[in-house]
Amino acid sequence: MAEGSISASDLGDLRHVHLLGIGGVGVSGIARIMAAQGLTVSGTDAKDLPILTELSALGVTTAVGYDAENLSRAEAATNTTIDAVIASSIAGAGNPEYDAAVNRGIPVFHRSQGLAHTMAGHRVLAVAGTHGKTTTSSMAAMAFTHADADPTFAVGAAVAGLGVNAASGVGDWFIAEADESDGTLLNYRPEISIITNVEPDHLDHYGSPEAVHQVFRDFAALTTGSVILCADDDGAAELAAQLRDPDTTTVQTDAQVLTYGQSDGADLQLITLQPREAGQELTVRYREQSYTVMLQVPGLHNALNALAVLLAALTAGLDAAAIIAGLERFRGTARRFEAHGEVNGIRVIDDYAHHPTEVRAAIRAAHSVAAGARVHVIFQPHLFSRTRDFADDFAEALSEADTARVLEIYPARETPLPGITSRIISEQLPQRYPLGREVATPDAAIASVRTVAAPGDIILTMGAGDVNQLAPRIVDSLGDGTA
Repeated sequence: MAEGSISASDLGDLRHVHLLGIGGVGVSGIARIMAAQGLTVSGTDAKDLPILTELSALGVTTAVGYDAENLSRAEAATNTTIDAVIASSIAGAGNPEYDAAVNRGIPVFHRSQGLAHTMAGHRVLAVAGTHGKTTTSSMAAMAFTHADADPTFAVGAAVAGLGVNAASGVGDWFIAEADESDGTLLNYRPEISIITNVEPDHLDHYGSPEAVHQVFRDFAALTTGSVILCADDDGAAELAAQLRDPDTTTVQTDAQVLTYGQSDGADLQLITLQPREAGQELTVRYREQSYTVMLQVPGLHNALNALAVLLAALTAGLDAAAIIAGLERFRGTARRFEAHGEVNGIRVIDDYAHHPTEVRAAIRAAHSVAAGARVHVIFQPHLFSRTRDFADDFAEALSEADTARVLEIYPARETPLPGITSRIISEQLPQRYPLGREVATPDAAIASVRTVAAPGDIILTMGAGDVNQLAPRIVDSLGDGTA
């Protein structure tokens, strides 16, 4: 794929863009925005997903199943020549449409570069970090929308209350989730960046924790206005200190550096946090001004995400009251502590957590909601490499649940690694856990959790694979007594 970032001059004359992996959440968001910006848009996905019907209603030409002839078919259907192909990470060389584009001399760009092109002419707020990107960028989309900023946004999941994960507004601001998994966040040029945390992950790509830290340093250096970092996270706090040190050779920026968190000295400080039946109440202080924020989403991690958005909005010059009102209307996003139902007082919740820090945060949020009742977890590890690198940390995090069951690893893009199975996590779980030292099948996990859950308890499915498909099955089993 083409290297480097895209400027308006690179693709400013585009008429027709063809997208590979158009059913994915990231690429479909680009398709929505490009169509709204007046481009002719076509694309292909391997599966016939509901999002393809939505895109077709917006005038996007879609196809199911990759075929080199789809390029010519899209051109015939739209009576325009394809000027560029934008591909998701899983639709690279070897994909018949990718290869056909290369053979025809059509430039091929990565998804992130296509998103960078749609940002042209906007003031960009980009949200990065090892965890919390989707929730924080979604909060920002909701808050900026409520403050009448009418932003364009592209985030990693549909936002409750907005109904989509991407939309083209008429305001100045573009809010984007900046993915560090493959380093492509360096294609963006934000005016304001939020870095929620900096921890090792995606070591299959980076090779070392230091390389992970370096990509966030490089991202911060690309920010032109303000870099906003969490003072409570060791990695982000270290980066803030480096950015503020004029003598550092590690990273340099002319951007303003601001921090948020509970820590003393944070520019926007969380003073109090009180769990409420419908969420939590925050008191925060910024430049001698105090604000109260009522959130509908639980957990300290979500409180910190809200602080990041509030600080970004204040830096952008938006009205504090309107931003806070928008935050208070935020009800979450798909697969982020998403409620699936309640039966006989037992609540079933699904979360995308797939890193030990995220797993721990989701379990603690569930405990705060359970208010003394128990939390039962069904966890599906994601990727063999991540399981290998963080097995001990996963076991430690899962031990904060009252009971836990571990499913087989969801491989995603990876092939199996010798000796790496879910057992290297499950064998470390406390002996008291049902199935604690066994790797559970989905059916066994559902049957087991049904036997221990009681009124007031929470059943939490977790992982970035297809474990979310168990949540509705659990709800049904609680209602009719079957798994």
